[in-house]
Amino acid sequence: MIVLGGMLLGAIVGAGLARKRGGKALDMLQYGAGFAIAFTLLGLFVTIIIERSL
Repeated sequence: MIVLGGMLLGAIVGAGLARKRGGKALDMLQYGAGFAIAFTLLGLFVTIIIERSL
């Protein structure tokens, strides 16, 4: 769940940042995808750390 939540949050943050900077639809898609990938990886590492510590 952390991984999926990170992906959704990253897409929202990325698209919002692109919109704030005056980007068009394709800019928002690119930023959303990039942030979604980054937040998904972060969520994956957090999940691994939590599972290893339990």
